[in-house]
Amino acid sequence: MTAVPSLIPADERTRFDRWRDLLLADPRRARVWRWLAPAVITLIAFVLRLVNVGDPHQLIFDETYYVKDSWSQWLLGFPSTWPEGADERFITGDTDAFTGVGSYVVHPPLGRLFIGAGMALFGADSATGWRIAAVVFGTATVLAVYLLAKTLTGSLVFASVASGLLAIDGLGIVLSRVSLLDVFLTFFVVLALWFVALDRRAALARWAAREPREATWGPVFWNRPWLVAAGVAAGAATAVKWSGLYVIAAIGLYVVVTDALARRRAGIVQWPMDGVRQGLVSFVLLVPVAAVVYLASWSGWLFTDGGYSRHAVDAAPAAGVWSWVPLPLQNLWQYHELMYAFHVGLSTPHAYASPAWQWPLLIRPTSMYWHQDEFAQNGCQLPGGCTEAISSIDNPLLWWAGSAAAVYLLVRFVLVRDGRYALVLTGLAAVYVPWLLYPERTIFQFYTVAMVPFLVLALTFALRDLARGPGSMTRASGQAWVTVLLAACVLLSAFWYPVWTGLPVPYEFWRLHNWLPTWI
Repeated sequence: MTAVPSLIPADERTRFDRWRDLLLADPRRARVWRWLAPAVITLIAFVLRLVNVGDPHQLIFDETYYVKDSWSQWLLGFPSTWPEGADERFITGDTDAFTGVGSYVVHPPLGRLFIGAGMALFGADSATGWRIAAVVFGTATVLAVYLLAKTLTGSLVFASVASGLLAIDGLGIVLSRVSLLDVFLTFFVVLALWFVALDRRAALARWAAREPREATWGPVFWNRPWLVAAGVAAGAATAVKWSGLYVIAAIGLYVVVTDALARRRAGIVQWPMDGVRQGLVSFVLLVPVAAVVYLASWSGWLFTDGGYSRHAVDAAPAAGVWSWVPLPLQNLWQYHELMYAFHVGLSTPHAYASPAWQWPLLIRPTSMYWHQDEFAQNGCQLPGGCTEAISSIDNPLLWWAGSAAAVYLLVRFVLVRDGRYALVLTGLAAVYVPWLLYPERTIFQFYTVAMVPFLVLALTFALRDLARGPGSMTRASGQAWVTVLLAACVLLSAFWYPVWTGLPVPYEFWRLHNWLPTWI
């Protein structure tokens, strides 16, 4: 096979352009790189998340809830209450001290199921066992971003940059090394958006293959397996945290709008109503399967008797129009009412609480763990003592640049109406905008781990435009600036890695990372 000639004029091609063209000119070599690039990036992400993941051997931050609840759920089918002093007993190996009485937990079961599976494989008395599921899903999210970016652009370089940035970002690393739920949510959100991108690509191919002609009504497409897959993934996200509901809504809105616009471009006269007609079909393909996945995640609670609120309405079941609903589902509905009341009323003061309007500014990252030892104490060999910290803060340059790039992408979308930009912005809006509706609720900066994949995609789009030499800038200058920014991100991640992973460092080294007083 002959190489495809470059579309860039010879006098404008830079050294990087020539290197890239040479690298991908041979189809066999290009095929190797299509496999090698994501494999290497995913491996790097896995190593950064796995190394020393079992330290500290303590239940840090909200692990005190999720680890013990996950283990009792794995054994009993539902989370159990624990006696006083359970944390100390648990970390010393007494992992079966739960009472067997159902515990009131406020998130669906799926994330805890993954945590429990890791503990079953590696041991409930092992901190590695507590956290290995987060490692796996955090690493898988990096690969999912690569696949989403590759689907959107078809560019190996673009996909490698986007996933590479996520691989080295601090929040992605930290949330992949602690046993919380947000990393599972993030994975399923990215997976759902990737399936939507595949569905959109298939839809565009169908319209392109159709003979262009004006018609009053267009065809209704039922054969959309990727949309069904998106429903499965979004249902799984909701089965981890209810934040996934916003993702389902966002996907539905995106699909309806893009389908209607496709019909307009195809010459369908009644394209608005035709879009609604297809939208009803899309709803059937997307929402019921998401509901089934969500309900299936409650199987342990439904098919056992000891879960919290499991028999709450047995004595007074629903009458009238809802009397047909099976009693276990009536009890589950009652439980969901309690969960909803908790979430809308949560306003307990917390030292690391951060309202959503602060998140783009990176004002108050969450400290997951902080510990200090004197010299020769607990193995400390640093003359000035050892400080260990796990701060769930992003790579600051990557976060601020990504936030600015999201604004840039929004402006670009308004100007050029690129559907790829719309999908990235849809994902970002789904995991950020709803939190702005709860300014009084106790929420945290680390929730933004679900935003990071879409911020790195926005940043990569912006860097691609910069690398093309916008305005009077040459391609060589643009690519040089991109190289400098990417190198700076890598160096900052290396600088921050010890305080993302709890490595022992001098106290002054830790202090160097507190650029803002609110970061302490």
